[in-house]
Amino acid sequence: MKVALVGIGLIGGSIGLAARQRLNARVAGFDPVPAAREAALKAGAVQEAFGTVEEALDGAEFVFVAAPVAALPGAVQGALAAAGPDCVVTDVGSTKRPVVAAIEDPRFVGGHPLAGAESSGVEFARADLFVDSTWYLTPTAVTRGTVYERLHRLITRMGAWPSATDPDTHDAVMASVSHLPHVLANVLVAQAARVLSGEGERLPPTGPSFRDLTRVAGANTALWRDIYLANGDALVRAIDDAMQRLGAFRALLANGDGDGIASWNDAAREDRRRLLESDLAGGEVHELRVQVPNRPGIVAEIALALGRASIDIVDMALYPTSGGSHGAIALWIRQKDFGQAEALVGELGLEAARA
Repeated sequence: MKVALVGIGLIGGSIGLAARQRLNARVAGFDPVPAAREAALKAGAVQEAFGTVEEALDGAEFVFVAAPVAALPGAVQGALAAAGPDCVVTDVGSTKRPVVAAIEDPRFVGGHPLAGAESSGVEFARADLFVDSTWYLTPTAVTRGTVYERLHRLITRMGAWPSATDPDTHDAVMASVSHLPHVLANVLVAQAARVLSGEGERLPPTGPSFRDLTRVAGANTALWRDIYLANGDALVRAIDDAMQRLGAFRALLANGDGDGIASWNDAAREDRRRLLESDLAGGEVHELRVQVPNRPGIVAEIALALGRASIDIVDMALYPTSGGSHGAIALWIRQKDFGQAEALVGELGLEAARA
C-alpha cells in the first residue's frame, strides 16, 4: 500500500509514521519547503519526499492533505488532479465547510482527526498520536461508498475512531469545544497580565487551574488566524453564547444569590459528567447487516445518521450483488448502541437485522 502526504508537518508526519508502523505502508510526501522534506525523511515520517504533488502521488492509494486551512480547497483540488481514478483523497483540516463546499468529487471525503500537540513540525510527529482519538469524516451524496469504506478501515487500523458528521455540525461543535477555548485562553492570560501590571506585581507562580485553562494561549498565529476566520460565523455564535452565560453568572454574583450560584456550579458538574460518559467506550460488538439499493450517497446517509447520534461504526464492509441493483452493508456496532442503530437505519427506510 502506498500512502501520500501533501504537507509534512505534525499531523501529516504522524499519519506517515502511523501508516509505516501500523500498516506497513510505503509513504511518500510533498512539501513546498525543502527543509520540511529533509526533516520528514530524517524523522522517518516518509520514505520519499518530493517537491511536486505529482511525484508524491504517483501510484498512491490514499492521499492525506495536511495544508493550512486557508489553502485546503486549492490543495485538495490539486491532489485530486494528480491522483489516480481509484485513489482515496482526504484532508485533516479543523474546519470543514469551506473545503467540502469547494470539492465535488466521488474520491474525496473531508476529515479531521481530533489530535494534536502544542508543538508544531514533523520533528514532533508520533505514530501513536491518533490512538483512541475521534476522527471526523464528512461524506456527501457524491462520495463513492467504497471510498468511504476504505478510508474508514484505514483510519481504524491507525488506531482512531472514525465518526461521520455533516460539515455544518462539525464546525458548530468545533467552535464550542476547540476554537472558543483558544479564544478564552488568550483572554485569560491577557487579563491576568493586565491586572498584575496595573497592581505593579510581577507575574507569580500560577496554580494548576490557570495553567490548564491557558495551556493553548498564543498558539501558532498563522494556523489559528486562518481557523478563526474560516469558522468565524460559528465562533461568533459560540462567543455570544459564552458572554450570555457569563452575564447570567455575573447577575447571580452581583445579587449575592448563594443558592443560584450553588445550582449553577452543580449543573456544570453534571454537564461535565455527561460529557465524560459520552467518551467512554465498551461492550460487545455486533454486526448489523443492512440491505441497500445501489444509489449514490447511500453509505453517506447511513454513516451520517449514526454519526449524528454519536454511534461509532467500529468497522464496516460493503457487499454488492452480482446484478448491481442492490447490496448489503455490514456495520459492526457496540452492544450499547445496537438497538438505536437498528432503529435509525430503519427510519431511513432500509431493512436491517443482526447478522
